Amino acid sequence: MKLSYQHVFKPGGDPTAPPLLLLHGTGGDENDLLPLGESISPGSALLSVRGDVLENGMPRFFRRISPGVLDFADLAKRTETLAEFIANAAVTYGLNARELIAVGYSNGANIALSVLLNHPSLMAGAALLRPMWIGEPKKSPDLSGKRVLIASGQNDPMVPSEQPEQIATLLRNAGATVTLSFPPTGHGLTSADLTAAKRLILSQ
Repeated sequence: MKLSYQHVFKPGGDPTAPPLLLLHGTGGDENDLLPLGESISPGSALLSVRGDVLENGMPRFFRRISPGVLDFADLAKRTETLAEFIANAAVTYGLNARELIAVGYSNGANIALSVLLNHPSLMAGAALLRPMWIGEPKKSPDLSGKRVLIASGQNDPMVPSEQPEQIATLLRNAGATVTLSFPPTGHGLTSADLTAAKRLILSQ
């Protein structure tokens, strides 16, 4: 089975640890979040994906019109492509999609959120690090039993301050258990994000 995205797969050493889907931010690649994945859940299988959209040579998972302004039509299209990849990769690598936890940063967090809302059967939960509001899905999903972390920097210039709560409300209304984390930082990640993500995975 041919898989559509360039990616890295690292088998897990602990069968009780959930597999992680790692999705980088703008300008990253499939290697960027491997150390983070290994840190927050030692023993997990890691499936790390490179976005297939280029913006001035920088990989992303979907297009944007300008910084902070998302191309929602392209997001919808790329969400379906990534969902198909996840389903196929689960078969190829022998992963249980119902145990999979997405760990996405920035642009990767946005598409992880979109897949969760539109294809909830493909993951057990998500650590969304610096996500933005991506709008409501056409059909309200059932996210009962899903656990989601939203980690947003208090001084993030990229994400309007009201958006983390908007996302949390959307997810809670769909049945998810949501944890909000507001480390005193900007758009970059800190040790507080790793600690919050570890807690999420231990709670699964």
